Amino acid sequence: MATGHEKVETNIGLMIILIILVVSVGGLVQIVPLFFMKSMTEPVEGLKPYPALQLAGRDIYVREGCYLCHSQMIRPFRAETERYGHYSVAGEFVYDRPFQWGSKRTGPDLHRVGGRYSDEWHYVHLMNPRDVVPESVMPGYPSFADNEIDGNLVQHKMQVLKDWYGHPYTDEEIANAPNAVKGKTEMDAMIAYLQNLGTALKKMR
Repeated sequence: MATGHEKVETNIGLMIILIILVVSVGGLVQIVPLFFMKSMTEPVEGLKPYPALQLAGRDIYVREGCYLCHSQMIRPFRAETERYGHYSVAGEFVYDRPFQWGSKRTGPDLHRVGGRYSDEWHYVHLMNPRDVVPESVMPGYPSFADNEIDGNLVQHKMQVLKDWYGHPYTDEEIANAPNAVKGKTEMDAMIAYLQNLGTALKKMR
């Protein structure tokens, strides 16, 4: 007489149903509680949505695919925290759409790069990375220094983030967005974005 285990092993349809059931229950047990944890859904103290110039820089970061070589997620392991700094906290990414987590590190993790180097260092690095990191395989982005930011586009993005996703931009911040980026280049925007990465938790601590 076949046991229950044997019945499952010999009935592929039943096995598929049970696998789906187990995976679904396991997933729900892990995921659902996160929606009720404030540390997962609320910004860390002092975190604000990206101002106009940093928002423009972040969009350039995503546009150029920087996330393909640089993660922004420091794991809570000694080897990681000693090299990069405090491990990443979910509340730091509340205003990131999309977030820049990941595991691919052709280059170093950038989540705590804010304030680590000067603006001048970032400028040289983005123009030609090998001028400051001889072994770097990162391409240079000299065009950033020539391309100006479109203030109206940034203003529109801020309005969308406020209306659709609830980012707490004020009407004044949105209205002043074109002036905030007037005359600024993509290089200025990228450096402003990089200099902000991971600083909210530093200020809190």
